[in-house]
Amino acid sequence: MMETERLVLPPPDPLDLPLRAVELGCTGRWELLNVPGAPESTLPHGLPPCAPDLQQEAERLFLSSPAWLPLHGVEHSARKWQRKMDPWSLLATLGAPVPSDLQAQRHPTTGQILGYKEVLLENTNLSSTTSLSLRRPPAPISQSLWGNPTQYPFWPGGMDEPTITDLSTREEAEEEIDFEKDLLTIPPGFKKGVDFAPKDHPAPAAGLLSLSRLLEPLDLGGGDEDESEAVGEPGGPRQDTVSASPGSVPLARASSLEDLVLKEASTAVAPPEPPKPPPQEQWAIPVDVTSPVGDFYRLIPQPAFQWAFEPDVFQKQAILHLERHDSVFVAAHTSAGKTVVAEYAIALAQKHMTRTIYTSPIKALSNQKFRDFRNTFGDVGLLTGDVQLHPEASCLIMTTEILRSMLYSGSDVIRDLEWVIFDEVHYINDAERGVVWEEVLIMLPDHVSIILLSATVPNALEFADWIGRLKRRQIYVISTVARPVPLEHYLFTGNSPKTQGELFLLLDSRGAFHTKGYYAAVEAKKERMSKHAQTFGAKQPTHQGGPAQDRGVYLSLLASLRTRAQLPVVVFTFSRGRCDEQASGLTSLDLTTSSEKSEIHLFLQRCLARLRGSDRQLPQVLHMSELLHRGLGVHHSGILPILKEIVEMLFSRGLVKVLFATETFAMGVNMPARTVVFDSMRKHDGSTFRDLLPGEYVQMAGRAGRRGLDPTGTVILLCKGRVPEMADLHRMMMGKPSQLQSQFRLTYTMILNLLRVDALRVEDMMKRSFSEFPSRKDSKAHEQALAELTKKLGALEEPEVTGQLVDLPEYYSWGEELTETRSQIQHRIIESVNGLKSLSAGRVVVVKNQEHHNALGVILQVSSNSTSRVFTALVLCDKTVSEDPRERGPASPDVPYPEDLVGFKLFLPEGPCDHTVAKLQPGDVAAITTKMLRLNGDKIVEDFSKRQQPKFKKDPPSAAVTTAVQELLRLAQAHPTGPPTLDPVNDLQLKDVSVVEGGLRARKLEELIRGAQCVHSPRFPAQYLKLRERMQIQKEMERLRFLLSDQSLLLLPEYHQRVEVLRTLGYVDEAGTVKLAGRVACAMSSHELLLTELMFDNALSALRPEEIAALLSGLVCQSPGDPGDQLPSTLKQGVERVRTVAKRIGEVQAACGLNQTVEEFVGELNFGLVEVVYEWARGMPFSELAGLSGTPEGLVVRCIQRLAEMCRSLRGAARLVGEPVLGAKMETAATLLRRDIVFAASLYTQ
Repeated sequence: MMETERLVLPPPDPLDLPLRAVELGCTGRWELLNVPGAPESTLPHGLPPCAPDLQQEAERLFLSSPAWLPLHGVEHSARKWQRKMDPWSLLATLGAPVPSDLQAQRHPTTGQILGYKEVLLENTNLSSTTSLSLRRPPAPISQSLWGNPTQYPFWPGGMDEPTITDLSTREEAEEEIDFEKDLLTIPPGFKKGVDFAPKDHPAPAAGLLSLSRLLEPLDLGGGDEDESEAVGEPGGPRQDTVSASPGSVPLARASSLEDLVLKEASTAVAPPEPPKPPPQEQWAIPVDVTSPVGDFYRLIPQPAFQWAFEPDVFQKQAILHLERHDSVFVAAHTSAGKTVVAEYAIALAQKHMTRTIYTSPIKALSNQKFRDFRNTFGDVGLLTGDVQLHPEASCLIMTTEILRSMLYSGSDVIRDLEWVIFDEVHYINDAERGVVWEEVLIMLPDHVSIILLSATVPNALEFADWIGRLKRRQIYVISTVARPVPLEHYLFTGNSPKTQGELFLLLDSRGAFHTKGYYAAVEAKKERMSKHAQTFGAKQPTHQGGPAQDRGVYLSLLASLRTRAQLPVVVFTFSRGRCDEQASGLTSLDLTTSSEKSEIHLFLQRCLARLRGSDRQLPQVLHMSELLHRGLGVHHSGILPILKEIVEMLFSRGLVKVLFATETFAMGVNMPARTVVFDSMRKHDGSTFRDLLPGEYVQMAGRAGRRGLDPTGTVILLCKGRVPEMADLHRMMMGKPSQLQSQFRLTYTMILNLLRVDALRVEDMMKRSFSEFPSRKDSKAHEQALAELTKKLGALEEPEVTGQLVDLPEYYSWGEELTETRSQIQHRIIESVNGLKSLSAGRVVVVKNQEHHNALGVILQVSSNSTSRVFTALVLCDKTVSEDPRERGPASPDVPYPEDLVGFKLFLPEGPCDHTVAKLQPGDVAAITTKMLRLNGDKIVEDFSKRQQPKFKKDPPSAAVTTAVQELLRLAQAHPTGPPTLDPVNDLQLKDVSVVEGGLRARKLEELIRGAQCVHSPRFPAQYLKLRERMQIQKEMERLRFLLSDQSLLLLPEYHQRVEVLRTLGYVDEAGTVKLAGRVACAMSSHELLLTELMFDNALSALRPEEIAALLSGLVCQSPGDPGDQLPSTLKQGVERVRTVAKRIGEVQAACGLNQTVEEFVGELNFGLVEVVYEWARGMPFSELAGLSGTPEGLVVRCIQRLAEMCRSLRGAARLVGEPVLGAKMETAATLLRRDIVFAASLYTQ
């Protein structure tokens, strides 16, 4: 007998309280009750000991521990238990959604319940993984914010939802057939068919007109019997005796025979007016901001938000449209007050109890807006890659990449969304991240209204028109006329205290360019230049000088600005190194008072107190603290994030007097200064040095002038060397800003996210992009034209193709192909070097364009610009054509015979021969002959130009002109089918395969054309014209169908190539279904293929978390460099393995035709910070990392922050594929990275 096991219970504690937990209903709340009575158990020590269950004990002894089984004779120990039959288990089914619901019927006045009725529920089988509808049930609470890569997005607004039939019958290779328009009316083998179109009433048959039949129903005034028959009872209505048959001619009664006489019409009947074209849809509507809004407070008596100031006109116009739930595009000058529109939208959403999302291009701007909006509204949240604050708030601030991820993952936040505010929309021009804006705009659902905030752009209407057509809603474009604070632009040429007054006005506040100021600056500069420097032209590169010269320039400039009370100032320098050098060179300058120093010191102590002790002693922190105490600051990407925020806050308080910054400071940061200084007007854009674009200059210069504080803003351009060219300055300061241009490109993440949803196609995404807008905006016009051509084609008579005309269709196609082949050969000749050399002055050519058809001409002059070569030629023409150029037109034959197609059949004037001098493009030269004429082209051009003047119009042509015309006429008469031409292979030495094959094909086509039989038929001209008309209509229809089809998409070939890459790597199958690897890649934000391949190759599972983080740094590091030789062997092998996998992916891409070499793809990886990240993950203090790499501290912090985001993405992907070990390692790696100064909380969120 088994021994019983006793329950070991602790002795009762004297402090134990007799409490009882009671659940309150189904709300999930519990309440503790004090029970003074005795406990329910009557035993002092709880339950007595009990024996364990025999079945569990048997399983533990005999099944869990098989060591007791004998090695031999196992069959005697085997046992088999009889299976218990349970047929009812076969009937077990999963729970189905309830198909109906009970709805109360209430009294319309009192609200009393009168009864209940059962109503059917629609869409009960929808889910977040099968439907794009907003009516699907919400996802679990854990996925409501970020969504899930397995969930479907919501249906994009403006896109037609396919029906169930469309989804069930759609196949990739299936041809779409229109059973209403694509029906065949002519059976095979028949000449005529049946027209199924509805016809009007048949016209009366033509025949002899019977006068007695027409006069029979008329009243001739004599017969009373007829009258009695025609009239019913007295007083009754008259009844006509003639039935109104469809074919009868209605004639009115006449009182006498005189009325029957045909009268001449006094006025001609006006033809019916042509139908008016349908009004064009206007999606972008410009709003007039010049006239005041007088009835603003009458239209909005209780605004959702009020300011302490009176809004401007453009702000009031935008608010009016927001109240109507319209979408707006506000393109205003810098510091004009675009944020007012965003604030009203946030307040309006809070009033409506909906949500607003505010997107910004960079995380720093998101943090600033979070602070500003939180101080104003309170209920504001922040979502960035590493911070998640108040996600339940009504206003969420995030970057555009996060919103894109939420849209693709089907986040339930989109359900409650009323407004999406896009700030700094002109950032769509960014080549790397501009595609994100287009993806988000395309994927937004229909119930979301859009607010676009941008600097002034010249094509705001075009961009708004694209969004309006995209979302099928009107976009109201609101633009400002002028800046609220006008700017004055100066040139500064001083470099010492004696020359600190050399400040010359170049562009005043009214926009007038002062050439006098420019020349004064040039003269001031020349006075100090050496004689050697004066020998160089103004277009020479500007001499920047060394640190000593820069120090003298800035000391003199700042002294002048301090005297004029024009501080604070922002100095834009286009290099991180120069920013640091220039700030360090002014340490002898002290611009702050003692009270300001005290305020700066206290602020620094309060902000740096959140850092650990060693981080406060970083060299960059100590150096920046010293600069800030003197009123100086530095702001660029190499500065630590917390130091940049300190600089920004002190600058906004007016404690930083001089700020050296790169152009990133001008993007969205609302921190205007009194003065803006440009260290140079040239920058390096990653590939070469160039002048600033007008848009870049205006964006940075717009930081000058504080609204309400300064009457004007001052912009100064330093002239350290020579003064720039006036034309360059004029173009930079007064040129048009850059247009909004599409940077749409295909990514693997986009393709996989759309392929996993059956109802969405990648072609639809490409079709709706801004890059396809110019070719797609006329789609409706193309559809109408196609319908009209289809109707016109159906009304044409079929040409006769029997007997001798049996080869008529082939004859037409041969002629078209021959013309196209010759054109392609001629195009290759013109592009070749020898072909261009042959087109020199004196060469006789055959001209064919809109004005001339196979007319001989001789080249007189050739333009010197090789990129756009233009030829001036003397061309033969008729006398009447030369006298009236409006009558010019190609005299091509209506019906071409073989001699017309095979030869050129040169133009010969029917009357007096004349000439003209014309400008020819390379495509106007139909053939290059072997003939050369000796002539003076310049004199001929001069004589012709002289005779075009009215004074010399009747002068005879010069002898040179007459000789050239006579020689051309003689050649035309001697060679009516064209003089001998240069052979592209033998004469011009063109060995290109296409040219050789084209020549052979042309000769073959010429033989076929000469042997055609249809030209011998007397009916050939008429039937050829019928066939040509039909073929031209069909060709135009094919062109329109191509424009309307997916085949016209610019990125379609690249899309097929990328899909082939995914298919080769096993991310999608042959049918386009996304496989497991593809779903994993959807969870990645960047380098999706490389990360997925590393995961599926188990390249990361065997490594430690710190080693994984170090290797992945090569995917996010932006600083090029080598990993070095001090790496552990494990990391060296890991780096090589990552490069091997990247090389394999690059080879697959190259094999599939993508325009990226393997070296370029592998070169995107930068392993320069592998050792730094490795030591940081192992716990090394940040102060010791500086000696491991020369990378600026700010870039190191940015790399580690992006790396932590990548680790979280890999953690989710590992859980998706069932890799808990790798998921735990990625979680550990992210935890090791998130510490100290790298992940110090933003000052804007505290």
